[in-house]
Amino acid sequence: MSDNAPEAPGQPVPYDAVVLAGGAARRLGGADKPGLRVGGRALLDRVLAACAGAGTTVVVATRRTTVRPVRWAREEPPGAGPVAALEAGLRLTTAEHTVVLSADLPFLRPATLQRLLTALGATGADGALLTDADGRDQPLVAAYRTAALRRELATLATRPDGLAGLPLRRLTGALRLTRVPDPLASFDCDTWDDLVNARARIREHGHVLDEFISAVKEELGIDLDVDTGVLLDLARDAAHSVARPAAPLTTFLVGYAAAQGKGGPDAVAEAARKAAALALRWEEESGEENNGGGKDDSGGSSAPDAG
Repeated sequence: MSDNAPEAPGQPVPYDAVVLAGGAARRLGGADKPGLRVGGRALLDRVLAACAGAGTTVVVATRRTTVRPVRWAREEPPGAGPVAALEAGLRLTTAEHTVVLSADLPFLRPATLQRLLTALGATGADGALLTDADGRDQPLVAAYRTAALRRELATLATRPDGLAGLPLRRLTGALRLTRVPDPLASFDCDTWDDLVNARARIREHGHVLDEFISAVKEELGIDLDVDTGVLLDLARDAAHSVARPAAPLTTFLVGYAAAQGKGGPDAVAEAARKAAALALRWEEESGEENNGGGKDDSGGSSAPDAG
C-alpha cells in the first residue's frame, strides 16, 4: 500500500500516540502545565485517557507519575522545540499512523481521535488535524501517516542547525493535510484564563456528571462502562421507598455484588434490577400498612390464627 492509499472503511485504524509535554509554559509563568488539574485530573492524564487505544504511547518530557504506563522520550537538547520533540517521540513508535497531541487538551475524547483517523484514511492525505473556533490549524491535535512525518523530518534534519528551534509549521507546511473542525476538542490551556474557563465548563449541568464519573473511574482504576441512568433510578427508588440513606448504600452493594461475580456492565444491570425490585416491594408493603395494616375487606384480620 502506498503512503497515501485510502484505508478500508468501517475498520478501527491501529495507531501510536506521541504526546508533547515538555514546553516552557511561558504564558502560564513557567507553571507545570501538564500537571495542572481540570476536573480533579491532571491535563496530561486527561490526554492519556483519550489516547488509551494507542498501541504505544510516547510522552516527550521529563518523567512523572501518570494515570497509565507510557514510554518516555526527550528531545536533544532538552528544550529544542516541538519538531525536535516529535522526532524523539517517533523513534519509539512502529504503527503506520501516529496521533500527535499536546498535553493541555482538557476536552479531548477517544471519539475525536477516531474521527481524525477516519478522515485521514478517507482522504489519503498525509495528516488530518483539528481546527479551532477561529478556523486555525491545530497540528498538535492531529493524526498523521508516520512515514510522511519521518520523511519530512529527515529532510529538515539536513539543515546546519538540525531540528532545533523549528516551528511546527515548517514540518506541516510540507504535508498534504485535511482538516476537521472541532472548537471544543481543540481547546487548549495556554493561559490562566483558559484554565479557569475549562474548569467552569466541565461543571456545567450538561457535563458535570459524566466528567465526575470519568474522574472517579480513573482514580479507582476502573475501566467499566455502565448505564448511569439505571443506577440513578435505583438510588431514587431506594431513597423514596425505604429511606434516604438507602440510596448510596444500595448502589454500593450493587457494585460490590457485581464485582464479586467478576461481571461487567450486564452484572451491574442485573444486580441493580434485583435491588430496585426489592425497594419496590418495600414500598408496596408500606402502602398496604397505610391502607389498613393487613386487614381484609370484611374488616377481619388476614393474619393466620395464633392458635
